[in-house]
Amino acid sequence: MARELKYSVPTTDFDALQRELSGNSSNDSRENEDRYEDPYDDGYDDYRR
Repeated sequence: MARELKYSVPTTDFDALQRELSGNSSNDSRENEDRYEDPYDDGYDDYRR
């Protein structure tokens, strides 16, 4: 098993990687950010430095 993992060549979807890195995905990341709002966020994190 270890030898199989060591010498295997994983397939990489370079097109999907390029889309992810360039930020050109079909999902709007800001929309997803708002969807999972932190209930403990008081909005003062930017000022606590």
